[in-house]
Amino acid sequence: MERDAAKAPAPRVAVVLFLLKDKSVLLGRRRSSVGDSTFALPGGHLEFGESFEECAARELREEAGLEINKTEFLTVTNNVFREEPKPCHYVTVFLRANLADPEQVPQNLEPEKCYGWDWYDWDHLPNPLFLPLEKMVKTGFNPFPDH
Repeated sequence: MERDAAKAPAPRVAVVLFLLKDKSVLLGRRRSSVGDSTFALPGGHLEFGESFEECAARELREEAGLEINKTEFLTVTNNVFREEPKPCHYVTVFLRANLADPEQVPQNLEPEKCYGWDWYDWDHLPNPLFLPLEKMVKTGFNPFPDH
């Protein structure tokens, strides 16, 4: 066991964002060695010294060119991707926010990482979902505060 632990990658922290608009959530289709072609929330790796809220806002600007407000912590999940080409382990922090300007339109600013962004009705999500989001959906979680 000790020998395997030495080879295993260290867990990393990811921050993802339920960006809400009406009854829809922003999702992108991943281009990645982990969860390739699955639909995922915007987000990414937490950088040294960064708050969860700062990370979510930075990642959303970098990925989709959007600005947010009213960021709120939701939950944390533990996700181990054993079956991926490169096994990895993520502690995923989920936040919720609204667009600073509801007229903003998502852009695909990192086409090497994402096929594109779109709004999806929460009751009619696309498939397949990225594992952390899929786990949340299967628990019956609803990101809308007035559900």
